[in-house]
Amino acid sequence: MRAETAARSRTIVGHAVLLLGVLITIFPFYWMFVMASNTTGDIFAYPPELVPGPHLWENMNKVFDGIDFWGSMGITVVAATSVTFLVLLFDSLAAFAFAKYDFPGRRVLFWIVLATFMIPMQLALVPQFVTLAWLGWVGSLKALIIPGAANAFGIFWMRQYAQGAIADELIQASRVDGAGFFRQWWTVGLPVLRPGLAFLGIFTFFHIWNDYLWPLIVMTDPGKVTLQVAVQQLNGVYTTDQSMVIAGALMSVIPLIGVFLIGSRHFIANLAAGAMKF
Repeated sequence: MRAETAARSRTIVGHAVLLLGVLITIFPFYWMFVMASNTTGDIFAYPPELVPGPHLWENMNKVFDGIDFWGSMGITVVAATSVTFLVLLFDSLAAFAFAKYDFPGRRVLFWIVLATFMIPMQLALVPQFVTLAWLGWVGSLKALIIPGAANAFGIFWMRQYAQGAIADELIQASRVDGAGFFRQWWTVGLPVLRPGLAFLGIFTFFHIWNDYLWPLIVMTDPGKVTLQVAVQQLNGVYTTDQSMVIAGALMSVIPLIGVFLIGSRHFIANLAAGAMKF
């Protein structure tokens, strides 16, 4: 009886801690919604407004009047989706080769890839911009997509995942059946790598969607920019309507919530399937 009471108490405490964590996580989004639905005067009032106001649609209409919201949304969706697809393709191919193929110079090449991971992004801005300017890609979607088509973090993450998840016996059996590299990657590697790919896909999509500095540099036409840069354009030179800007920020993160919910469901489902196999 005492053991059941103690177990029930631990369960209640655990649920209370989880609930507190959920509330702390959700509060910034709720606070953003509160500020977006009030006026700028209400935001800076004391005590601050803690409940949503009636000005959400008014602030959203100001955003639509101030910037080409749907145009910037389209550019951001195309860039984030394209980069995510290319990263999953190239990084999984490279990781599969590094993890399951023994070829001359494999270790040296992998350490060179890791070394590029250590270079701060700011140091690569100028060489990348000069290269894109030489190619004539500045101001186009190619400047947003191609430089991010593969990255060292994704190769490292998927290589570590592939080493533990893909059994060597499966690779050897596929080779006996006459499968080449790409068939092994497609039929043996990808089904096992789905949880890792789901995480890498969510991480990459969020990174590209929220990136501000690189699109600000390469998208030279003020009418054709990504969503983060467009929201920044809502700031005035002398005065800023803070509630309008926050409404724009709120509108820009809503698609990310949907992507996270879809991607996390696949991530958790595949992890559960993998756990059942063990």
